[in-house]
Amino acid sequence: MNTYLQNKEEDFQNIIDFFKKDISSLRTGRANISVLDNIQVEAYETLNPVNALGNISTSEGKDIVIIPWDKGVLKNIEKAILEADLGLGVVNEGDKIRLSAPSMTEENRKEVVKKLNERLEKARVSLRQIRDDVKDSIVKAEEQKEISEDEKFRFIKELDDYIAKKNEELKELRDNKEKDIMEF
Repeated sequence: MNTYLQNKEEDFQNIIDFFKKDISSLRTGRANISVLDNIQVEAYETLNPVNALGNISTSEGKDIVIIPWDKGVLKNIEKAILEADLGLGVVNEGDKIRLSAPSMTEENRKEVVKKLNERLEKARVSLRQIRDDVKDSIVKAEEQKEISEDEKFRFIKELDDYIAKKNEELKELRDNKEKDIMEF
């Protein structure tokens, strides 16, 4: 692998990692605690992630149960979840909060797949932007006689092959998530 590509390899991997994390919050037919990852709760005069305030578990594949360590933050957790508009039923049971994932209709599933595809396209655009930066560096190096014309073409081919692999990796992640979403 050429040095121009190596210098940006971490950036490419960060895009893949972000995409994985981003799509993990998309709802499937089963209860998934990762839908709570981006929710911040105001407690103790600061914003805290939900998982920092109590135990979170799933029950029966349809419900998420949050049992706060301090019952005083129960209302704040409930409020933050309601404001996040996750499409889940929220029930405050006095000592815990139960989130019910209603069955997804075919229409709901298609809407989630549409969001999945939008996120895939954003990830691909980010890959292209970094690819363009690497390609520009290679072209400039050739113009400044740091590398030969043959090396330039070899490096660009190597870059294109690498990007094709990363795009395939994104597509595979997307396909697996779509399968989870569309399962009944």
